[in-house]
Amino acid sequence: MDNQEQERSSNSQKDNIMQKITKEDLLNSGAHFGHVSSKTDPNFKDFVVSSKNGIDIINLDDTLNNLDKALNFVAHTVQRNGEILFVGTKKHAKDVIQQEADRCGMFYIVERWLGGTLTNFSTIKKSIKRLHSLEKEGSPIFEDLTKKEMLQLNREKIKLSDQHRGIKDMKRLPNAIVVVDGKTESIAIQEAKKLEIPIICIVDSNTDPTLCEYPIPANDDSIRTIQLLINEIVNTIISVSKKDEDKAEETVTKDLNKENSKG
Repeated sequence: MDNQEQERSSNSQKDNIMQKITKEDLLNSGAHFGHVSSKTDPNFKDFVVSSKNGIDIINLDDTLNNLDKALNFVAHTVQRNGEILFVGTKKHAKDVIQQEADRCGMFYIVERWLGGTLTNFSTIKKSIKRLHSLEKEGSPIFEDLTKKEMLQLNREKIKLSDQHRGIKDMKRLPNAIVVVDGKTESIAIQEAKKLEIPIICIVDSNTDPTLCEYPIPANDDSIRTIQLLINEIVNTIISVSKKDEDKAEETVTKDLNKENSKG
């Protein structure tokens, strides 16, 4: 393949990764509304285009540009078989995060962030292992127990299930995390930074965007905005995963054809 063909291939791949949503979509979702100007984080000011009735108006060109960078990073991560953890524990982010993470087969946390989820993952894995043993039918730990002991184990199972339901199949640390609201998820961000795990974060005007590698400036209190942006990230994951599966199938088919031709 010559240089021109390589360049065309690269541009084509980038076009496929770039977001499909428009500025109008963002406007309709209320993505441009920030917090009151008195709460603007100093590092966020470059993303504020104006103020209306004392409310920050976020520059949606920056939102789209930063989303594009985040999507390209996500695509690159998934192409290398990387795993992504979605984090959104605030009330109006929970359902979106769980549904979208499930849709692309990635992990999520929508209940309270447990300190050490990343930085003390070995302990979390032990807790998850305990949950698996409690969920296993016919597990020996249920043998010869009193009703009170059975009740205690069932309560433990429910508690662990709530805590780990989105990460109970996570065997290793994620290659990146996607966060809704950097202020609410400050502990998750601190742990990820300590372990040098890249962070994609929807940040509102009251949040320091420099805390994450891929800040997406937008209204993190709008369910429609959260849905729009998370949906786009998940669509990218699914698209890249499908291409990888298609390539794998194509390789297998070629190998079979070669074997058949030899025969």
